[in-house]
Amino acid sequence: MKGLIFNIQRYSLHDGGGVRTMIFFKGCPLHCPWCSNPESQRFQVEEVRMLTKCLHCKTCTKNVEECPSGAMVRFGTYMSIKEIIDIVLKDMVFYRTTGGGVTLSGGEVLSQPEFAIELLKELKTLGIHTAIETSGQGNTNALMAIVNHLDVVLYDLKIMDPTLAKELLNADSSLIEANLIALVKKEKKVIPRIPLVPGHTMNMDNMNAIMNLVLKLNLKEIHLLPLHHYGATKYDALNIPYKAKDIKVPTEKEIAKLKAFFEGNGLKVCIGG
Repeated sequence: MKGLIFNIQRYSLHDGGGVRTMIFFKGCPLHCPWCSNPESQRFQVEEVRMLTKCLHCKTCTKNVEECPSGAMVRFGTYMSIKEIIDIVLKDMVFYRTTGGGVTLSGGEVLSQPEFAIELLKELKTLGIHTAIETSGQGNTNALMAIVNHLDVVLYDLKIMDPTLAKELLNADSSLIEANLIALVKKEKKVIPRIPLVPGHTMNMDNMNAIMNLVLKLNLKEIHLLPLHHYGATKYDALNIPYKAKDIKVPTEKEIAKLKAFFEGNGLKVCIGG
């Protein structure tokens, strides 16, 4: 069994606690205009030229691996569970000393559920703390099977209005909400996360809808993820239009206001996850 992975990031200090290894699954059913990892979206291996690094020597037309400047990049590799575990095991001492572990991210983990389950089983056999980041856009039965092997679920809540969610993100907000409710019933640690995107997620109708759901489920913590444009250059290489290029990042004042809003309702708030 192999999974399509587009990146493995070691020594991460976010997304689950302690020092972590992030395993990024390739392929996502959503199309968020502000996605910072556009290389995660398509369900296939992609080879692209980063023009800012290109020497125009044409070496890469023979073999991507021979590109002397690193301008040619391959996004996506089919990896076995053993190949991933071999990388993970290099950092066991950091997991043990910091309370860290492994987080599966994406793309969307729920798009490769069988591989995710087998990988998580192996990680738990090794005594490693496990987490996933998910949009909740996926099969409920698959999510329930995956959560059996998790310690933490980082769960995105973007746009709660069903029509807007479908039009802008290709998201089924009813499914996402139902999956969150099912997760909470499993009595796992679930932390909602909200991307702060002016003009899309930050209006108070949306924030109140998220707040009401979070309080109804008796969750205690929430993460706010301010928009950034760090992934913008990858859009050109992938020939994908970057629809969020004209959206300004949230100001410190705007972020502080929303932080106070959630804290005022009794939630612990983390900025940036």
